[in-house]
Amino acid sequence: MRSHPSVFHTLLKLFPWDEFNHAVTRHGLAGRFEGFSPKSHLTAMIYAQLAGCGGLRAVEAEMGSHGNRLTPIGVSVPRRSSLAEANRYRPDAMFADLLSVLIQRAHPALRRSVKDFTYLIDSTGVRLNGLSGSWASFSEKVCGAKLHIVYDPDADCPVYASITTAKVNDITAAKAMPITAGATYVFDLGYYDFAWWAKLDAAGCRIVSRLKTNTPLTVIEEREGPGGAILSDRIGTLPARLASSRKQPLDKAVREVRVQLETGAVLRIFTNDLDAPAQEIADLYKRRWAIELFFRWVKQVLKIRKFLGTSENAVRIQLIVALITFLLLRLAQATQTAVTSPLTFTRLVKSNLWHARGLGQLDQPLRRQPSLVNGQGVLL
Repeated sequence: MRSHPSVFHTLLKLFPWDEFNHAVTRHGLAGRFEGFSPKSHLTAMIYAQLAGCGGLRAVEAEMGSHGNRLTPIGVSVPRRSSLAEANRYRPDAMFADLLSVLIQRAHPALRRSVKDFTYLIDSTGVRLNGLSGSWASFSEKVCGAKLHIVYDPDADCPVYASITTAKVNDITAAKAMPITAGATYVFDLGYYDFAWWAKLDAAGCRIVSRLKTNTPLTVIEEREGPGGAILSDRIGTLPARLASSRKQPLDKAVREVRVQLETGAVLRIFTNDLDAPAQEIADLYKRRWAIELFFRWVKQVLKIRKFLGTSENAVRIQLIVALITFLLLRLAQATQTAVTSPLTFTRLVKSNLWHARGLGQLDQPLRRQPSLVNGQGVLL
């Protein structure tokens, strides 16, 4: 019978370790941390996310109890003090580089189609305790950070991420995001900036967003809508001047599709696509719900509401590693067909981290198989 490595080891094999050493060298970390290597650091943080560890002591105790299984992975048991120091001082930029590499490899593998890219843009706030007040203070009693994401709902995969303090406006972070020419971008009122919209339009991107209730539209053409929830479909122009008397940069015909929700509220959906059916535009805006589900999933399943450090560097590292862990889980699920639900698959992975079994067997009863550890027979 073919023996398997532990589920945790199998998951780690999906990480681009070939690029890891390049990142370590690029950030000047090679040979500087012999006692607690960068690989041990990253592995411990991934484990903390999967196991839902609420503190440094839990990471040390749980991984220490499985120390014999860490040897094949090539990492050491994390000590609480070493992990705390690493989170505080090792540059989060190295982890951000590794996330970018993993995204570049995971995104094409997870997409079902190479055409018609639709990206959702949004952010989510993360509440921090008062010990992070020196860098993350939002108000007198609130501290927080923001995770800004560009998300591909067709791949269930983030394609870009950045982390800021809670005070940074969404549109400020969005202006630093890379733009994929020709893609469709869907976002809400937090990204209300005509100059940025004009930049997307110039790149050949389709925009689907909302107009504020007080933004007038000079109507050029009134189209017959399909009825139902679609109240109107109009072509027009935005105000020629902004409030500061500057020229409005999106100086072209645009479109407004008014949609009535089940609650009775009416949305003014904006787009620069003058040709697609009104229902298609409404359905695109409705897809924003997918990124809300993604945020909820990451927060609840990967437990990013509890942090292992309070410094800005430590918080950034943990948020980045949470996204790395999410991508590893998505790639791992794609290697098997037995479990189709991402939530169920993740639960099975978390409950079988140290068991020696294949990913396609996680939904089957655990068999007691003889294996060798340090030359001695044990039952797994």
